[in-house]
Amino acid sequence: MTSPLLNVQNISKVYHSGTTALTVLREVSFSLESGTTCALVGPSGSGKTTLLGICAGLDRPTTGTVQLDGVSLNALDEEALAALRSTTVGFIFQTFQLIPTLTALENVMVPLELRGERHAKPHAIELLHRVELGNRLHHYPIQLSGGEQQRVALARAFIGQPRILFADEPTGNLDAETSEVVIDLLFNLNREVGTTLLLVTHNLELAQRTQRIIRLKGGAIVEDTGELG
Repeated sequence: MTSPLLNVQNISKVYHSGTTALTVLREVSFSLESGTTCALVGPSGSGKTTLLGICAGLDRPTTGTVQLDGVSLNALDEEALAALRSTTVGFIFQTFQLIPTLTALENVMVPLELRGERHAKPHAIELLHRVELGNRLHHYPIQLSGGEQQRVALARAFIGQPRILFADEPTGNLDAETSEVVIDLLFNLNREVGTTLLLVTHNLELAQRTQRIIRLKGGAIVEDTGELG
């Protein structure tokens, strides 16, 4: 039996401010098999984004362990974490996080260029055509609508063919019609590349497109459709 791509065990996160301790996550455990899709849902303040960041190695848990692609994140320093993310992980954010001084094409090329890979440009052009932005290659983010910026972000996330994609409210800043377009593209690309997808969302329609929904409340898992049977 193969090991899960993501294995989260007994994760807790506590923030300290003076004598006050704020517990954001409480003994959270779950695992994701390669190629599966999962949504983290729950009310604001339930710990969804914190959990996503810990799974991606952007933040560290107070207690507990995270294994990603067979590697224990707890044992890695920041440089090693960054190296693992560059080869294994893709990100999509609610606020797009495009570099404003780079064109759409240049933004999509960034992950491969950081890895020192050649042929980034033709691959980036192909992906931008795939997300229906072939006519916007040389536009800067400020010249693009919110939906177009998120489609650029999608292309950038997939260009490195990540093993796992973390998406934090990918439709949070988009209207309903634009959200549908982005959701369709996200799942189509995800299926074609075979990426594992873990996303945080308030969008019930988006959550229901995934194979599994994990519901958080007060920093703990209160429902996990993957636990059925």
